[in-house]
Amino acid sequence: MNEVTTAADVSSSYRSMSAPPMIFPSNNLPLLSALLAGALAQFLKLFTTWFKEKRWNSKKLFESGGMPSSHSATVTALAVAVGFQEGIGGSTFALAVVLSAVVMYDASGVRLHAGRQAELLNQIVCELPPEHPLSNVRPLRELLGHTPLQVVAGAIFGCIVSYLMRTSA
Repeated sequence: MNEVTTAADVSSSYRSMSAPPMIFPSNNLPLLSALLAGALAQFLKLFTTWFKEKRWNSKKLFESGGMPSSHSATVTALAVAVGFQEGIGGSTFALAVVLSAVVMYDASGVRLHAGRQAELLNQIVCELPPEHPLSNVRPLRELLGHTPLQVVAGAIFGCIVSYLMRTSA
């Protein structure tokens, strides 16, 4: 006799063949390396701020700017982990390297200068007489970007984290 396959049969056989949905891709080394490098670099800012200012500032856990650059650590760890996993000859590695270069250039260029402009504008507003309409404007955020040293430190840190993740996996 001829067998008739129903939509329910196909659906149940497809569900049994597919893997269960993963909430977090624990086997994705590039993603894990990038997230860990970014989080650890952000955590390190607590200590570098304490070393520089001799006071604890928990706001540094969630602010941009400072030593080391967590943006640089994140994208560099991603690029290095992709290079380890897929080789440096592929287009995925090229994409990760270009992304890293753009992020690090932006952090030490555009965002750094935007922060310096904010600092100058805040100083100008502070010197306005109290009756001026802009004298009560909330100050602009000044710490937006990174110095080249902070970017390089973040990049080196990202490479180290990615290398250690590779050797521990």
